[in-house]
Amino acid sequence: MAAVEELTILAGLYAAVSAWTVHFSAARPELAISNLIVGLSIAALGLCMSMAPERSQDLNFVVLLLGVWLIVSPWVVSRDAGTGAILSNVITGACVCLFALTAGGLLMTKRRT
Repeated sequence: MAAVEELTILAGLYAAVSAWTVHFSAARPELAISNLIVGLSIAALGLCMSMAPERSQDLNFVVLLLGVWLIVSPWVVSRDAGTGAILSNVITGACVCLFALTAGGLLMTKRRT
């Protein structure tokens, strides 16, 4: 269970710095700011989930929504984001959604036993 939360933190940190590692911060500053805010939020929520896993069911849902936002944000925030920005956001968002669903499933399994 702890591994999923740490992966969520890492995915959030990557989303926060992805605009500068994929080099679209200068061309699409609005998408860079969106990724920075969402990425730091995901990392903070992942940290909270690792500190109190028994109370993180609602946080998993918020992380899932933020992952979905990462997937759709290149088209919502920026008209022509570019292939690198789109791929970075879609892959990172899909990983965040997968981590949130996995953590939620593990929590539900843990509560039943």
